[in-house]
Amino acid sequence: MLYYLFEYLDKMFDFPGAGVFKYISFRAAMSIIFSLVISMIFGKRIIKYLQVKQVGELVRDLGLEGQLQKKGTPTMGGLIILSAIVIPTLLFARLDNVYILLMLITTVWLGTIGFLDDYIKVFRKNKEGLAGRFKIIGQVGIGLIVGATLYFNPHVVIKEKIVSANSASYASLTQDGELLQKVPSYSAPEKSLKTTIPFFKNNEFNYSSLAKFMGENYMNYAWLIFIPIVILIVTAVSNGANMTDGLDGLATGTSAIIGVALAIFAYVSGNSIFADYLNIMYIPSTGELVVFISAFVGACIGFLWYNSFPAQVFMGDTGSLSLGGIIAVFALCIRKELLIPVLCGIFLIENLSVMMQVSWFKYTKKKYGNGKRIFKMAPLHHHYQKLGYQESKIVTRFWIVGIMLAVVTIVTLKLR
Repeated sequence: MLYYLFEYLDKMFDFPGAGVFKYISFRAAMSIIFSLVISMIFGKRIIKYLQVKQVGELVRDLGLEGQLQKKGTPTMGGLIILSAIVIPTLLFARLDNVYILLMLITTVWLGTIGFLDDYIKVFRKNKEGLAGRFKIIGQVGIGLIVGATLYFNPHVVIKEKIVSANSASYASLTQDGELLQKVPSYSAPEKSLKTTIPFFKNNEFNYSSLAKFMGENYMNYAWLIFIPIVILIVTAVSNGANMTDGLDGLATGTSAIIGVALAIFAYVSGNSIFADYLNIMYIPSTGELVVFISAFVGACIGFLWYNSFPAQVFMGDTGSLSLGGIIAVFALCIRKELLIPVLCGIFLIENLSVMMQVSWFKYTKKKYGNGKRIFKMAPLHHHYQKLGYQESKIVTRFWIVGIMLAVVTIVTLKLR
């Protein structure tokens, strides 16, 4: 909103300083500052309100150290995160950008599903919360919206780099005729299902190629392949973040680390100069996503003020489902979703630990009559708790691993 206001002031009245709102870097900086202020200052008021309403965590005794001490800690703190994401985005982002609108819809949609789950747990005193099938329906629903938008919306395009002897244009020349700045030459915007494959030299893959078995007109039916893939990615990452939210600050800190990496990818992918230098796909208009992801990172860091050990508030499913979904959809928008197994490695291993534990237990019980376990408890962070590690040490070490994975992911920009 402020973008349009200051754009008007700049054009009509030449208002001093109004032109600075044209720059993504400035609006991203303001976005992260505002999100920190909202989550840290107004977050305290929300926590007090939750305490007055007795919106406390219901704890099931699993024999974990310090677990029962968390009973009654305010939950549904994801409302703080959602507010700190949505408000700065509305203030500083361009709301005519299809990617921004898609991220806002994702945030509110998954936040609502998580809120319903927390509401049932807290006010209905039902520890199971929202039935799993309804969660899946909600996740599939947003995946369908995202997939259809990315496939059918005319503003979701890429520009191919034109490689030829005379393809490059130049901004200006010195008096001696030396080149001052080389400006890459790109084709007209075009619809494409291309995405990025990490660690490969020719690192682009077209989803439509998976539909070749449908005959000569396979391009017309590529959405039948693409949309289910989007649904799978959104559901998996959303559930992975939900699984990770088991220790104070674990999901929040991990998400903030992932958000920083995604911000870098969005900035270089949406800038023709950087995209040319790094030889990566140029995706017009995705630079605006930096404003959104800055609010996301600020919201996570601000929430850590109250969520770090010992936590004064838990995010609940209101926050965890949203964080995972936002990360998944953001990665899809900038066509870096195949990097998710590396970038979101913490979410992945948490998910896998549960799947492995359940599968192995069922298999051994069926074969030997006595179920056996791979881990002392799943998800993985509870395994380390059972081994006697302090909660704060587990969280810090998971963060360190998350930082390492983020660095590896960023290195893929040049490492092929």
